[in-house]
Amino acid sequence: MPSYIVRPATDRDAQAIAQIHVATWQAAYTGIMPDDHMAKMTLEKRQAYWSEAIEFGEPQVLVATCDGQVVGFVGYDRSRDAKSRATVGEIWALYVSPEHWRQGAGLALWDGARDGLKDEGCTQVTLWVLLQNERALAFFEHAAGFKREMPTLKTVDFGSAKLEEIRLKRAVD
Repeated sequence: MPSYIVRPATDRDAQAIAQIHVATWQAAYTGIMPDDHMAKMTLEKRQAYWSEAIEFGEPQVLVATCDGQVVGFVGYDRSRDAKSRATVGEIWALYVSPEHWRQGAGLALWDGARDGLKDEGCTQVTLWVLLQNERALAFFEHAAGFKREMPTLKTVDFGSAKLEEIRLKRAVD
């Protein structure tokens, strides 16, 4: 199994993060997301977004590297959900290059985000996952210990389709 190093992202990582984000969306969401929405996920837009996130620290971004190459990233911060307590954090995004799926990179990123959330005083952490994204649900529920919050199920517009999304939650410790 590869060895992963998790560290804070720098501006130099924005392009690699964007490439992973787009490649992972294509691998994970083809057949789930409508083509018109998938077409909006461009490298240029993702690189601009992640460059700004890294610069301003919202969300905080960590990368996982293997042999010096960025192979995954996580964005985390306080929860964006309305009426959340200040002690609730959120995983905004966690993506790993498909060739590194099921090899420990995602868990290493989750551990790094959990430590960062703990340092920020968070006691709970949430994230939103599409119900059709069975791989992500399996990872977060089985490997990372999250539980579904059934009353949070909601329908979200993604271009020409409406998909169901559910919030998962767990203690930070």
